[in-house]
Amino acid sequence: MTVATDTKEASLYDQLGGAAAVDATVENFYRRVLGDPLLSPFFADTDMERQIRKQKTFLTMAFGGPANYSGEGLRSAHSRAREQGMGEKHFDAVVGHLRETLQELEVASGLIGRVEAICDSVRADVLGR
Repeated sequence: MTVATDTKEASLYDQLGGAAAVDATVENFYRRVLGDPLLSPFFADTDMERQIRKQKTFLTMAFGGPANYSGEGLRSAHSRAREQGMGEKHFDAVVGHLRETLQELEVASGLIGRVEAICDSVRADVLGR
């Protein structure tokens, strides 16, 4: 008897813990970001409920989960923030808050590294380069 096995590695989304993990991550992450005086001004006029929903959908897609993100591209979505002076130090602070969130949620360091690599891969688009 032959047993078929799925040798495909689980997606980052699944390895992180799926929808529940993305939900917890985004909620904790935005609590940190909004509490940071360097970053909170960028969200002064933002509908945070909508932003959180969009971020959950985007991260689900970015992590290889079952999502159909149909929002703006990263370059366009961050144009207003760039006009407000967003730059490298802000991007680094956001990544730092994401890292701290994942550490608090006890995500393995290797998975955090993969999340940070995804962040680095979109740096140029977010910063409009």
